[in-house]
Amino acid sequence: MATRESQLTEVFVEVADSLTDDFDVIDFLQKLSVRCMDLLDVAAVGILLADDNGKLHVLAASDEDTRLLELFALQHDEGPCVDCYNDGMPRIDVSLTDPNAVTLWPQFARGAQDTDFVVTNALPMRLRGRVIGALSLFQTVPEPLADQDLSLAQALADVATIAILQQRTLAHSEAERDQLQYALNSRIVIEQVKGVLAERWQTSIDEAFGIFRAYARAHNRKLSDLARGVAEGKQDTDSIRAFAARMRATGA
Repeated sequence: MATRESQLTEVFVEVADSLTDDFDVIDFLQKLSVRCMDLLDVAAVGILLADDNGKLHVLAASDEDTRLLELFALQHDEGPCVDCYNDGMPRIDVSLTDPNAVTLWPQFARGAQDTDFVVTNALPMRLRGRVIGALSLFQTVPEPLADQDLSLAQALADVATIAILQQRTLAHSEAERDQLQYALNSRIVIEQVKGVLAERWQTSIDEAFGIFRAYARAHNRKLSDLARGVAEGKQDTDSIRAFAARMRATGA
């Protein structure tokens, strides 16, 4: 099992890759959400990004389970992440069974409880005074995160922000907006393709997405580009599945 130090090293190596032209922001954030879950010992992690109208959208999640994504989606309109994004202040150790939380965020609190989550934390994704989204952490045990874990979580949220914006776009506000909108649009296409592949292959969303990501990495393709190829009928999905079968057969 990888140590915390080695996992952190891998995160920062991946951040360094964000300075290259072919950096895949969606795949990076997907991996980062899983790393956050492991490093912080939480049950689930979501990365939510705001569009041009200030509305939050799920950009990555540690688990592609439909119920979990629907829960993250509830935060479009209410929840700790919305409040965190709006004022740039973290929401720490929020008990989802507390009457005040249920009153403040009724749909979100009910959805979280239905998914067995009892505590959530929301941390702002910000850079140079600008908040572009929030990192959402869910726990199934009513124990607060340690201070050092919260500090690490905020550092990882900052890392995600840097990766999304990329240093080379920061000097150009129009380019920055385009980068954010492109990431949001890419996630929408990927979500659609995940569903198509799962239905076509008669497998789970998680399994279909795992095969899709493995194929993209092995062929040096961005997730967004591969998804658009599938959506436009330019990418043969049988070849993606055949690749996965070959990998299993060889034990790779």
